[in-house]
Amino acid sequence: MEEELHIYPIGRMELPIAFSAKDFTKNLNEITVLPRILDYCIENLDAVHLQASYRQGGWSIHQIIHHIADSHMNAFIRTKLMLTEDNPTIKPYKQDDWALSPDVSEVPVNYSITLIHALHHRWLQLLSSLREEQLMRTYFHPEYQKTVSLWQVVHTYAWHGKHHAEQIRQLRIRNDW
Repeated sequence: MEEELHIYPIGRMELPIAFSAKDFTKNLNEITVLPRILDYCIENLDAVHLQASYRQGGWSIHQIIHHIADSHMNAFIRTKLMLTEDNPTIKPYKQDDWALSPDVSEVPVNYSITLIHALHHRWLQLLSSLREEQLMRTYFHPEYQKTVSLWQVVHTYAWHGKHHAEQIRQLRIRNDW
């Protein structure tokens, strides 16, 4: 039970059954504030703190920040694909392998924080301009063998950012940083 709380401190992601404009607006707000929340999450952490893991066998804070940038870049590209192609098949990626790549291990987290600020600005500009019918556009995810709509992607990544930020926040609380 405790391990579950460390992995999913805000609970597992639950996808609503149907689109709701109110939920979509809430999700956009979550995506809007994430870069600033991440700034707060890593404020005053030194290199040793950044190498700490939120749980035994889990990623370090350093890896989480780079993972968020990688993951949200993929979500942004998938968003653009959905808006410009009919139900494109997206390419999955091995996030655990990506977390071990040299651009993660050797690059300071501030680069990914800056990237997340810029990326979210562009992504929000795009998402805020869409009509409801555009939010129903889809992609096919071959790893999960399912079709995913754009509004579901937005919901997922709003949760995703909060999920990882809370992992970092909880680690700071537990260690009194």
